[in-house]
Amino acid sequence: MRAPGRQRPTSPTDPTDPTSSPSPTDEPGAIVTTPATAPAPDDVRTASRPAYRLSGVTKTYRQGNRTVTALAGVDLEIPQGQLVAVQGPTGGGKSTLLQVLGALDRPTTGSVHLGDRDLATLGDRGLTDVRAADIGFVFQGFNLIPTLTALENVETAFAGSPAGRSRSTGRSRSSGRSRSTGRSRSVDRDRATAALREVGLEDRLDHLPAELSGGQQQRVAIARALVKDPSVLLADEPTGALDEETRDEIMALIERQWRDRGLTVVIVTHDSSVARRAERRLLIKQGQVRDV
Repeated sequence: MRAPGRQRPTSPTDPTDPTSSPSPTDEPGAIVTTPATAPAPDDVRTASRPAYRLSGVTKTYRQGNRTVTALAGVDLEIPQGQLVAVQGPTGGGKSTLLQVLGALDRPTTGSVHLGDRDLATLGDRGLTDVRAADIGFVFQGFNLIPTLTALENVETAFAGSPAGRSRSTGRSRSSGRSRSTGRSRSVDRDRATAALREVGLEDRLDHLPAELSGGQQQRVAIARALVKDPSVLLADEPTGALDEETRDEIMALIERQWRDRGLTVVIVTHDSSVARRAERRLLIKQGQVRDV
């Protein structure tokens, strides 16, 4: 399932589904946004209908006896296929915005359309289905399961027990069909293998996270996020734990996947060098959002 109307170029989650609610203390800022700027005429990816359309979105929390406003009247459009970087001070609303975009949390008021679906009105099952089919997540801390190999970690995106034999336990996992996908587990394994090959880790399939560098662990996380072919990739500080050289390698990988797959990508980052690589930059500061 993809956002309706998604355009693909012709060129060539479960740890991925963090459903815990954000802490009220993390987001004391408010947000007011401006509409997306008009796309360049020669950019076919941004000329299509919006991937996201937020209207009048607010998000408030109770903190003791006071109400904390994290998002305040957000109006925002993100065109399909756009690479967007979001910056701003800690507590300014970045994480709350990403959680709303990722169907991890509902707004207090307003609408959040992903394609034709309003995430604000979907039930829990509907939000789970959207996260599973349409959105890939990448995090600063990688969120890999330490007792699973790289291949098995990618297979967790299919929400079924990884097929084959676990290096960590030595036990054979049941074969047959995945209860969650209905496909042969060998098909899921083949897709996971192909995803790791695409990020340059075909020789690390059987390695545990502790046997991989930070950059390699993030590559596994990116493969896991993209193995189910989502239309959206949301990344929360994806290079925050990496050195500069590895940061640039990971950003080049994300950019290549963005171009080849026609993804809509939203990256939250404190790193201006990362933000400058985006097509569009949004700044959240003192409750306001503006294009940079």
